[in-house]
Order: sequence, then C-alpha cells, then structure tokens
Amino acid sequence: MRKITQDELGGPEVLRLVEVEAPAPGPTEILVETRAIGVNPVDWKARTNGGSLGAPPFTVGWEVAGIVAATGVGVTRFAVGDEVFGMPWFPQEAAAYAEFVTGPARHFTGKPPNLTFEEAAGLGLAGLTALQALVETAAVLPGQRVLIPAAAGGVGHLAVQVAKMRGAYVIGTASAAKHDLVRSLGADQVLDHHTEDYSALEDIDVVLATVGGRIPELAATLRPEGLIVALNSEDAQAVVDVEGVLMLVEPDRAGLDVLAAHALEGELRVLVEQVFPLAEAGRAHAIGEAGHTTGKLILRP
Repeated sequence: MRKITQDELGGPEVLRLVEVEAPAPGPTEILVETRAIGVNPVDWKARTNGGSLGAPPFTVGWEVAGIVAATGVGVTRFAVGDEVFGMPWFPQEAAAYAEFVTGPARHFTGKPPNLTFEEAAGLGLAGLTALQALVETAAVLPGQRVLIPAAAGGVGHLAVQVAKMRGAYVIGTASAAKHDLVRSLGADQVLDHHTEDYSALEDIDVVLATVGGRIPELAATLRPEGLIVALNSEDAQAVVDVEGVLMLVEPDRAGLDVLAAHALEGELRVLVEQVFPLAEAGRAHAIGEAGHTTGKLILRP
C-alpha cells in the first residue's frame, strides 16, 4: 500500500509518499481500506514537533472513512464490506495517511448512507471534539450563551451545529465573507474577527477556545461561573489560570454513534472545502496552516 511518512520534523516538505506492506488487524481490530482521510491541526502540529508521536519516523492522521477489508479475531460489530468512519488510536499513532488503516472496531461506527466518504472522514475527530467539549465537558443547556471562535473552521462549523442542537444561543466569529454560512449553520450572532474584538461580549456561559493563545480575552467574556474549554495544548497553563479546562478528544464509539445519527437525520452537515490526492498531503497541510479554511480539508487515497 501507499502511505505518507516523515523521517524528520519540519514543514510540509518533510511529508513523503512511500510504498509499504499493508497492516493486518489484530484481535478486536478491523482493517479499513481508506476512501477519505481528514486533515486536522493536530496533524501538522505533530509533523512539526512530534507531539504524542515522539520522534520520527511516523505517519500522522487519525480521521478516516472507508470500507472494512478484514476483521480480527473477536470482532462482532462489523463485517467485510461495511462502510465505516472513525478516529482510531488517538493520540497514539494511527498512521491514517495511508491506503489501509487498522484500529479497534469500537473506534469506528457505520457510515451514514447519506454522507459521502469525504464528509464522513471529516466528522470523526472534529465531530467528537465538538461533542465531547460542548455536551460532555461543558454540558451546554438550552438558552445558554455559547461563544465559538473560528466558527467556519473544521471543529467550529460542527460545534455551532452541536450547540444549536442543545438549544444554545450561539455567537460565532468568522471573516465577513463567511457570516452567511455561519448563520446558515445555526449561529444567532456572528462577529467579524478582523474588525471586532470580544470586548462588547459579556455573560457568556461557555467559550470553546478553538484558537490557541487567546484565553485571557476569551475568558473576559464569561459570566461568573461560566466555563472556557480549551482545545490547544499551548493553552494548558493559561486555561488553569482562568479556572477553565483543557480537553483532549478521545476515541468513543458512543459519541460516533450520536454524530452518525444526527448526520443521518440531516441535523449535522459536514462542509468539505477541498479534496487532495494522498500524494499532496504536504499541500493540504500548507493550506490548512494558513488558517483560512472553511470546513474540512480531505485526502483521497
């Protein structure tokens, strides 16, 4: 099979396409022939500093959709030929930038038939992040005011929809050209992050800090007893200083089932901005790192 690997830390140019033996599923694991792979900020952060993967060589990527090609001993949840999506192994190496990926069967769920593989691939890590942050960590309630910076981004556009499904009043930030899109996802109010700051906001119940390095100004919008949930490890100390929490997304079959059910009912849309061949993973990273993406960037093996 073909996969992307890297032998050193660095920029997008360190990613290279190689040919290796396909993996085999172990007990309780499935082998997935990948049809689409989600590209996320954690991918280029790992490419640059190693993160939880340590020193190279390694292959980044955790968000996949595809077809079950083989099952390991003990698997009862899936059969060969099933269409699935998920987020295997995170934050350990899943090596998802590849034509075949193995992972625990319960790190996947069935792909909703109304989603393309590209849309399903964009739902695993980003969708679980939004769900675990807003539903399980912040326990957003109807009528609460939720602030979501970068509301048109990979996590942000899903978080807007999750917060609305909880009955929240959602305030998003995005460039002016994306305001109509963010409103179409359910946002009640949208700020232009180029021309407006957060100083006019107050009495926010929950802030989802999708963008790193902004904790003090985001926390200033909170009402007493409000909560800020940070998603970037660089904010670990800053979020403690304002009595918030740092959340790291986890593989979760139940959460994937919830996301799949909402997508099947048309209540959760996955926006795909651009699809790249696997060999162009470096170009996808360069575009993602520029920080102007609407929805998801996807690799197609």
